[in-house]
Amino acid sequence: MQSIEIAANDRVFVLTGAGISAESGLATFRDSDGLWSGYRIEDVCTPEAWDNNPELVWQFYSARRENAEKAQPNPAHRVLAELEDKLDAKSGQVGDRFFLCTQNVDELHERAGTRNLVHMHGELFMSRCSEGCGKPPIADHARYDSKAEISRCSCRAMMRPHIVWFGEMPFEMDRISREINRATVMLVIGTSGSVYPAAAFVRWARQAGARTIYIGPEEPLNAKEFTRIVLGKAGEVLSGLFVID
Repeated sequence: MQSIEIAANDRVFVLTGAGISAESGLATFRDSDGLWSGYRIEDVCTPEAWDNNPELVWQFYSARRENAEKAQPNPAHRVLAELEDKLDAKSGQVGDRFFLCTQNVDELHERAGTRNLVHMHGELFMSRCSEGCGKPPIADHARYDSKAEISRCSCRAMMRPHIVWFGEMPFEMDRISREINRATVMLVIGTSGSVYPAAAFVRWARQAGARTIYIGPEEPLNAKEFTRIVLGKAGEVLSGLFVID
């Protein structure tokens, strides 16, 4: 397989999607029956779902927390963390040449060692005030099976998952846009190209002059935007794929 060369002046932007977590055994949205772990998405992943039944929402995310805690980083997570280490060592400046944006809410990238990253769709093991009182999100690994168990903010509102639900704005978009504009290489790994705004990132990068490379088991819906497509499971094809000047 032809390697991916990263030159001394390259800045790498990585976008990862559900496919990379799926290789660690975590479920994705893409089941044909429209369900996710037995739940209808509209019943647990929207602001309306929270308003209607916060107990059901927390039961769903409590189950996701349990599954995510059992999952382990796979070789793809580790290769990306190693790529960051090598680029930092080359530049002598942390975060200068590598930035990772993930659509995933698990901690697998951090557990593999990646440091310079954002979770555009939120973080599973964080909670925040459901009324938006202004207090920052907090780390939270608890499970909530009943409404009475749901923790409360200091303002007494219920705490909700720190997750971007359908109909809400992704986090850190200003920072993500800046990183796309300065990138010379974009790697997109394990995402279908169907969820916006993330599906538009590759087009933005192309417009800014970056090389765009997709890695995954099947072509994404936005395949025409890529300068190169590498088909295969990320955990199998990423190892040894990069040549760094």
